[in-house]
Amino acid sequence: MKTFDDMWEQVHSEMEWGKYPCEEVIRFVARNYYKSNRENVKLLDFGCGTGAVAWYVAREGFNTYGFDGSETAIKKAKVRMKEEHVSADLIVADAGKLPYDDEFFDGIIDSAVIYANKIEQIPDILKEIHRVLKNGGKIFSTGLFNKETTGFGTGEDLGNNTYRELTEGALAHRGTVHFFTVDEVKTL
Repeated sequence: MKTFDDMWEQVHSEMEWGKYPCEEVIRFVARNYYKSNRENVKLLDFGCGTGAVAWYVAREGFNTYGFDGSETAIKKAKVRMKEEHVSADLIVADAGKLPYDDEFFDGIIDSAVIYANKIEQIPDILKEIHRVLKNGGKIFSTGLFNKETTGFGTGEDLGNNTYRELTEGALAHRGTVHFFTVDEVKTL
């Protein structure tokens, strides 16, 4: 099952996207991993795009990995890593079938990736996250949008509060968007 929406290849081909991580990601990493032996901590930038999170955690000395479905995004991320003299293992992959060993990562950072799928695909993605995350590992996730988010109900209706190609708001023309209910978040 493929979870990657090819629209993201177009987005990354046509525009610059995501150079720096959000403040919440920095707080998550600092609170959970700064006191650790950083080179022994494996962190995954889940759906890394052009590598904003990967760049930051690599710069901070962590053992850094990232994947994205967009070849263009991965190419851009690798160029940035090289230019800024940091190292990260970056690959093209799909969130529904990760090419990592079981219990491999100490932490996984999802900067608005899980939402970009149909609700039927999200449990499979979460199973993969659980599989590759070490026992006691942590996940940080952003982008769990709800019906109050601008653009809800616009674009192609895929059913179950999922739309493709929204016509309004910050998520317009960004492929598939699932709008979560509180009950869905609790269940997932």
